[in-house]
Amino acid sequence: MREVELGWGKVLLVKDNGEFHALGHKCPHYGAPLVKGVLSRGRVRCPWHGACFNISTGDLEDFPGLDSLHKFQVKIEKEKVYVRASKQALQLQRRTKVMAKCISPSAGHSGSTNVLIVGAGAAGLVCAETLRQEGFSDRIVLCTLDRHLPYDRPKLSKSLDAQPEQLALRPKEFFRAYGIEVLTEAQVVTVDVRNKKVVFKDGFKLEYSKLLLAPGSSPKTLSCKGKEVENVFTIRTPEDANRVVRLARGRNAIVVGAGFLGMEVAAYLTEKAHSVSVVELEETPFRRFLGERVGRALMKMFENNGVKFYMQTEVLELRAQEGKLKEVVLKSSKVIRADVCVVGIGAVPATGFLRQSGIGLDSRGFIPVNKMMQTNVPGVFAAGDAVTFPLAWRNNRKVNIPHWQMAHAQGRVAAQNMLAQEAEISTVPYLWTAMFGKSLRYAGYGEGFDDVIIQGDLEELKFVAFYTKGDEVIAVASMNYDPIVSKVAEVLGSGRAIRKREVETGDMSWLTGKGS
Repeated sequence: MREVELGWGKVLLVKDNGEFHALGHKCPHYGAPLVKGVLSRGRVRCPWHGACFNISTGDLEDFPGLDSLHKFQVKIEKEKVYVRASKQALQLQRRTKVMAKCISPSAGHSGSTNVLIVGAGAAGLVCAETLRQEGFSDRIVLCTLDRHLPYDRPKLSKSLDAQPEQLALRPKEFFRAYGIEVLTEAQVVTVDVRNKKVVFKDGFKLEYSKLLLAPGSSPKTLSCKGKEVENVFTIRTPEDANRVVRLARGRNAIVVGAGFLGMEVAAYLTEKAHSVSVVELEETPFRRFLGERVGRALMKMFENNGVKFYMQTEVLELRAQEGKLKEVVLKSSKVIRADVCVVGIGAVPATGFLRQSGIGLDSRGFIPVNKMMQTNVPGVFAAGDAVTFPLAWRNNRKVNIPHWQMAHAQGRVAAQNMLAQEAEISTVPYLWTAMFGKSLRYAGYGEGFDDVIIQGDLEELKFVAFYTKGDEVIAVASMNYDPIVSKVAEVLGSGRAIRKREVETGDMSWLTGKGS
């Protein structure tokens, strides 16, 4: 792969099996240079977040992101490669796939729709877009509890100042152009599967032919004494995030929970707040997910940036002055001054409204689906953070993977199966986090790992960590080691197992060799 300058912009020139292809050079998701990605099996995988593009068409084949790449004309004459591209395509760097328009728009709020999608996160939006890309021209209604059109929720905890319009995944005109109706602040209270009908909180009833449930999850809240005091937040909306920043400026902030959300918020607030403290039940941040050693290295980075940790303890009481948070009392009897508190202690599936519906829920409230994202009720599909599904490359183990990329992939599979295309979910989970300008990338499913093999330098935060179970590598994490996580994702995606002994030697030429 090579980046080539064409005067009005660059293209990615790819030579694969003797054939040349020219494509947009930046990933449409967050602008990563694709030349630093991985070329394998006729596609290029983004080095940052793992999105995949077909080199023959430029089409997006794995997520995150919504748009594809432009594909440019290539011709070979006398050993010279000529690329022809329009100025506009070179400057745009993204291509929205051709979509059908709705030929049966509703007159006002008519009481029936062909497809109803509950939840407008990544799963819901990708489902709606995929239906239109596949030529579906009947009515689609997308409903959300939010007051906003679909937005980039993972950014909330990484960039708390961001405004709703900066976070929007698509502009308002997009939904209008393709006849995707969005009902905001619309809460579904019951689903009647026998009569194929949902009832909203305001009494509005809507009949459907096909239903996608993508309600996401609800953040857990503190249950301690004083939990009702003001200025204690879970981060769910841009308004929450913006208020936290406003209240934390020059004041004392406390974060409860050292998982991804809590640590991202803590990192962001260090430059804004007078002090930032983190309270966590485990010994180290991210311990269950990334293991003790990686967790400790990240903790040190936070401490070097002035964050104070209170580990192996929890909140006993929130104390207020004139109704507003003033102090946090820990079980260790430590008292911390605090003007604003962010709670990031996990989430539960937002499926309470389905309890009497006949749609299957497991003991934890998740919606079990098969590889085609079908529930136990014909015509009812589910996707996103609220589902458990069979993970193909871990022997079809039923798992819940609440990641942004996975929600996209599941939304697409659900749409394809609404159209009877018999698609199955097969994507390799991929996620990332960003703190203090450094990114950690992760691919695979590491639940139940029994060893971590680290290559590189943890102190310098330039490392790759392989998570193993028995003899097999089941996940990988890295910092400052691109594109290794995308490489591993490609190997796992191809169906090849990576053995523990292959990564123990420290010789990673088999993985980091250029090309495929």
